Amino acid sequence: MTSYGVTFDIQQPSHYDRTQLAIRILIIIVGSILIGALGWVHGALYLAIPVLAAILISQKGAQTYFAESEQNMAMWLRYIIAAYAYLGLLTDKLPNDDPRQTLRFELAPSGEPTPGGVLLRIITAIPHYIVLAILGIVAAVLMLIAAIMILVNETFPSGIYNFLRGYLRWEARVLAYLAGFVQDYPPFAFDTGSEMADAQPLPPGNDAAPAP
Repeated sequence: MTSYGVTFDIQQPSHYDRTQLAIRILIIIVGSILIGALGWVHGALYLAIPVLAAILISQKGAQTYFAESEQNMAMWLRYIIAAYAYLGLLTDKLPNDDPRQTLRFELAPSGEPTPGGVLLRIITAIPHYIVLAILGIVAAVLMLIAAIMILVNETFPSGIYNFLRGYLRWEARVLAYLAGFVQDYPPFAFDTGSEMADAQPLPPGNDAAPAP
């Protein structure tokens, strides 16, 4: 597994709640009706995150930005990733509480980002946007298959789950890069395995990941 300054992991529930699946389908339908609102929001994040990061860095300086990240940018990223995990069938838990109860998303800040440098990452991350868009098509097909299997069996194979987790891990790394938390360029590596050595299937309704 590629070493990087971002740790993302989440455990697959032992089985899924069909009611939560229906809620996700409703959210997607409503978002699609609203002129593709979900797609626009998703795309806008790639612009909004570096812009907000640049503003915070210019106001506070890089070190204070890192030190206070759990009160602003890191916290916001964790909620965003938790929402993606819910919509992407990685968890049945709605992201309305502390996302740490659902997933593991930790940052090891490096470098000393500048406002201009962070804004430049909107451009340098373009290759990742392209790859994620292609992988996103595959992920959408697998999510459809997984949704059908949940309706029938209340679960789906770990192979599909690992692909969806790897896709979101890649996206989490890119978002952290855009926010200026890691100096190194995100790797072009599709890591699908668990980053929790003792990961075990979770009972339904309790997707809590162990504390790092």
